[in-house]
Amino acid sequence: MSQIPTIKQVRAYTLQGGGADYHDQADGHWIDDHIATPMAKYPEYRQSRRSFGINVLGTLVVEIEDSAGNVGFAVTTGGEPAAYIVEKHLARFLEGAKVTDIERIWDQMYWSTLYYGRKGIVINTISGVDLALWDLLGKVRGEPVHQLLGGAVRDELQFYATGARPDLAQKMGFIGGKMPLHHGPAEGEEGLRRNLEELATMRERVGPDFWLMLDCWMSLDLNYATRLAQGAKEYCLKWIEEALPPDDYWGYAALKKNVPTGMLVTTGEHEATRWGFRQLLEMGCCDIIQPDVGWCGGITELLKISALADAHQALVIPHGSSVYSYHFVATRHNSPFAEFLMMAPKADEVVPMFHPQLLGEPVPVQGRMRLSALDKPGFGVELNPVCELHRPYTH
Repeated sequence: MSQIPTIKQVRAYTLQGGGADYHDQADGHWIDDHIATPMAKYPEYRQSRRSFGINVLGTLVVEIEDSAGNVGFAVTTGGEPAAYIVEKHLARFLEGAKVTDIERIWDQMYWSTLYYGRKGIVINTISGVDLALWDLLGKVRGEPVHQLLGGAVRDELQFYATGARPDLAQKMGFIGGKMPLHHGPAEGEEGLRRNLEELATMRERVGPDFWLMLDCWMSLDLNYATRLAQGAKEYCLKWIEEALPPDDYWGYAALKKNVPTGMLVTTGEHEATRWGFRQLLEMGCCDIIQPDVGWCGGITELLKISALADAHQALVIPHGSSVYSYHFVATRHNSPFAEFLMMAPKADEVVPMFHPQLLGEPVPVQGRMRLSALDKPGFGVELNPVCELHRPYTH
């Protein structure tokens, strides 16, 4: 067997504009149009999520170069603070290690940052490093990541679409459409009525069998979420997503008991690590967990989260994350479908989620993706050289 390369250098860059930090969009994008948020109780921050700073971090790009000249990379959110953590803290656990030492590196990154980490930006950063390691290992071995994870269990992925126009997503072949909730509790009974009216209109457009879901982005309280779910019953809402703040495990457990029979409760996009998901699963908070592989701890941690969910008979449908999710979903029976974020401003066409930052990013065709679209080494994408990388720190 040829000698395993060692890691020579780790580099962290930042990028602005749409991509991994997909909220960094121009005016007029559906993703920023009066969407219910925890900040919507303040009228001045209600119309736009960018107004309260959802896009301030920008994208983190992690590059890892080995002794044989291979370079693995990944993108996630975190921007400059995350770049600092990579360069000043985490690099010591990578440089000099073998490219196969992924489990040990994850362990050292997590426990060494425990006193200021555990969730949020530190876990985003660890996730970015971890994804770059898997990309590098795939390139060293000449294999796509899904083969490194034990191989695919299906030849084709199927997708639901997240965006403002489920009716258009239906025409594009997706299995369902998830709409953003537009009005939160601060907008009172009128807001609740308008939420249900929007759902009714969409149900009328798509017919009885197409999945419709609501993404509430942490913005509701238990009473409002319960009333919304009960009101949505007649429109056959498939699931209510992230209705409450992520730390309200007790609220989620109550909501799951309160929703109409057959309606699913989903959450986990802003949860992190096996410990956070253990809380959700053991307390009976939801039917589907939705970890974001770029935020929950990377592929290494997602494998553990998924095994935990499997033991609790919960599905794992990762949040967004483009190719980083697709390679994982292909290998897991308890991930029977995937999410596709409609990043076209009017949600009227299929465009790559992390455009313009990645080249070679595959997209669903008629709501499906053949495994052959994921057959290049690593995650199968390259950084777009047109995007201007900035390296704010070195070590």
